[in-house]
Amino acid sequence: MKETFELARRAAAALQAVPADRIDATLKALAANIEAASEALLEANALDLGAMDPGNPKRDRLELTPSRIADIAAGVRDVAALPSPTGKILAQWTRPNGMTITKISVPFGVIGVIYEARPNVTFDVFALCFKAGSAVLLKGGHEASHTNRAAIEVIRTTLEQAGIDPAAATLLPDGREATATLLNAREMVDLIIPRGSRALIDFVRDNARVPVIETGAGVCHTYFHSSGDLATARDIVRNAKTRRVSVCNALDCLIVDRDRLPALPALCYELSDLGVDIYADEEAYNALDGAYPRLHHAEAADFGREWLDYKMSIATVGGIDEALEFIARNGSHHSECIVAENREAIARFQRDVDAACVYANVSTAFTDGGQFGFGAEIGISTQKLHARGPMALPEITTYKYLITGSGQTRP
Repeated sequence: MKETFELARRAAAALQAVPADRIDATLKALAANIEAASEALLEANALDLGAMDPGNPKRDRLELTPSRIADIAAGVRDVAALPSPTGKILAQWTRPNGMTITKISVPFGVIGVIYEARPNVTFDVFALCFKAGSAVLLKGGHEASHTNRAAIEVIRTTLEQAGIDPAAATLLPDGREATATLLNAREMVDLIIPRGSRALIDFVRDNARVPVIETGAGVCHTYFHSSGDLATARDIVRNAKTRRVSVCNALDCLIVDRDRLPALPALCYELSDLGVDIYADEEAYNALDGAYPRLHHAEAADFGREWLDYKMSIATVGGIDEALEFIARNGSHHSECIVAENREAIARFQRDVDAACVYANVSTAFTDGGQFGFGAEIGISTQKLHARGPMALPEITTYKYLITGSGQTRP
């Protein structure tokens, strides 16, 4: 695949000379072409859906619908409308010797993205990387192979129509060999971003010789504090758990202060009708026993688990100290929420929780680049180096220094 990587690097170099208005016009054309190709995309997607177990919770991620395709096109237009993230002066100063130093944002070059059964990622990632001046190598999951091939055809056709090298977007072959080659493509690939399960992210991090930004895996908690409003907690838990169970910002574990256990039946009753199985510790189980039909005794492995399904766990704590310890032990540094009216408790929770996004009285479902006003996103970074939280255009650029003088030499 060396030739493929070299073509991508050549395309990335050429992108630096493409004006911002032409980039935006190409993205607008892509949005229109996505809409025009809706039927072909749905037909390809139907082939992938037909090969997947109907009971697989990943099916929701895989499925395209006319409204989802419309949302994808709208997301591409949103990216086109954003200001260019490259060529920005981030800082500038003049040294005593008259030498001027300017720090500017620049593209990464070639970005590899490895992801699972989410065909919308093909369009979202391309739009962001293209807007940020980088070529992208896409390694999608085999579950979405037909859909991804249809998507890349739309993207590359749009690039050709715009007179831009189609190697700016390349879909790599299915199979582990392509993944292994990508992970070892030093000097040809500048950055790799995995999006998907914890197993995928761990594999990429442990085997890559190219720099990696980890994204995706989310073990998300909501803590119902003793001062929390029951109606607020009920709405947040329902939304965070059931809006889309297969995404990384979905609720995995409800933490409840011991003195609020009598409120659990009222808090959870709607979840049963929505098909949610609850795995509760002994105290929470006793509070729900007889009042919640889809109730199970939790095991140790049920805490710290990313369910990605209509399932969640409940843990009982003796106050905010225990809640913070529980999150530190079981969280993944993604998204955490407290439901409370006590301002001191809220302030402490938001200060002490080590996560990319820390909410107070807001559903964790909002951990999303679009909801943050970033347009589309390339993923949710759960690490601290370079990027954290929803990664959008600024996070997929780097920078360099421009030094200008009048013949200065160093003594």
